[in-house]
Amino acid sequence: MATSDTPGALEKWLITASVMLATIMEIIDTTIVTVAVPHIQGSLSAGLEEVSWVLTSYLVANGIVIPLTGWLTSLFGRKGLLIFSVSLFTVSSFLCGSAPTLGLLVLFRILQGIGGGPLIATSHAVLMETFPPAQQGMAMAVYGVGLMFAPIFGPVLGGWITDNYTWRWAFYINIPVGLLAIIMIWAFISDPPYLRRQGRSIGNIDYIGLILLCLGLACFQIMLDKGELEDWFASGFIVRMAMISFVALVAVVFWELRSKNPIIHLRLFKDRTYALGSILISIHFLALLGSVVLLPVYLQNLMGYTPTKAGLVMGPGGIASLVAMLFVGRLVNLIDTRILIAFGACVTSYGLYTMSNFNLQIDFNYAMWTRLIHGFGLGFIFVPVSTTSLGRINKEEMGHATSLYNMLRNLGGSIGVAVVTTYLSRWSQFHQSMLVSHINPMNLEAQGRGILLHNILGFSGPDSFTASQQSLGMIYGEVLRQSKMLAFNDNFLLLALLYLAFFPLLLLMKGGKGGRRPAH
Repeated sequence: MATSDTPGALEKWLITASVMLATIMEIIDTTIVTVAVPHIQGSLSAGLEEVSWVLTSYLVANGIVIPLTGWLTSLFGRKGLLIFSVSLFTVSSFLCGSAPTLGLLVLFRILQGIGGGPLIATSHAVLMETFPPAQQGMAMAVYGVGLMFAPIFGPVLGGWITDNYTWRWAFYINIPVGLLAIIMIWAFISDPPYLRRQGRSIGNIDYIGLILLCLGLACFQIMLDKGELEDWFASGFIVRMAMISFVALVAVVFWELRSKNPIIHLRLFKDRTYALGSILISIHFLALLGSVVLLPVYLQNLMGYTPTKAGLVMGPGGIASLVAMLFVGRLVNLIDTRILIAFGACVTSYGLYTMSNFNLQIDFNYAMWTRLIHGFGLGFIFVPVSTTSLGRINKEEMGHATSLYNMLRNLGGSIGVAVVTTYLSRWSQFHQSMLVSHINPMNLEAQGRGILLHNILGFSGPDSFTASQQSLGMIYGEVLRQSKMLAFNDNFLLLALLYLAFFPLLLLMKGGKGGRRPAH
């Protein structure tokens, strides 16, 4: 058990393993459940819109709790909050797996989201305080391995579990992991002295700030999750969600800046490098989750890959990210972190640009190497951005800083998924209308293709009319595939261009080795 405020070398890595276990459990569960949704829908006889609340309820609860992590830490202590969060997540995972109805499953997913919300930000703060500045880069690299591992391999694990067992095991699998995490947190993690000195009083809760923040984030997350399904601002429901979210979040800013006991410490954004780093990480996760969503869908829907084969394309990129992160963990003490971030942005952007040139004839090796380049670039971003942004934050403010930082990371990922799914649908329609406009009797090439297909089908038995209908159906099917391919390419290009936004922000940041900014 940790008894010293300055843990030894072995104890530091045991602390790292403890918080990584909790973090991986929380992130990987989200991706596993995404794969299991169709099985849940059939098992509980739910419609698509109803079952989508299994995902939405978790994201809303999770998004609300993340920015409250610093405040919760000051009330309950970091160790107490971690044990409570992992315990709640584990118990609610059992309840989710045992849920007999959809309504109860959604209720238990809300509890699971509340439990999972503080885990990433608290784990982040623990690592930043456990390791001295010279070792924070490597600590963030090892921690980043867990963050990258979960979304890459979670869908593969989720598919295997639901195919070989039932969707309920997508939740039950958390129980042994959660119990082990609780034991390790209890044994190896202790609160720093300044947290032990703080009072554990709930008498000064900023109720107004809490209500406004919960309302604003909940409506914003619902808007993102339901926007495409409801046709965005053509829907009165989405308009209402957007208006409530905007008013509540603007009110939060004004209220919290004047509050003596704020729920979230917005004054941290006075530190320019922390503010810019928070923006960078949100852009990064916007593009990261957008690309992780797009590529497997492209491979399975347009290229006809099985989930396993698509996973084999994604896997090497994930391994490249892990290797790059461990490499960068040492480089942050030797090279200005801004240079590492710029290099990672360039490589990642290039990988996404090559994806924007995909066609329906690419082979497995080309797709895999493109993803490998993309993944290698990603590994150069998370660690230096984290160490640069949080490297000079006071320990007393670290919990509040990591909660704000991870809130923006989470929102960036949610926005990324909403953006790519919306643009994929809209640009598919645009390209479809453009391609269809060229298929007419005046286009000799289209006319020749139609005649060729008609003759080929005619030889197989159908009469002339049936052959004509089948040939038109085949042409239209190819138009749909090509229009979707072009829409995917446009999305990949958009994500590649997003990384170019890094460069003006990096020029404004203060860098340094190990994330430590030079003295003013």
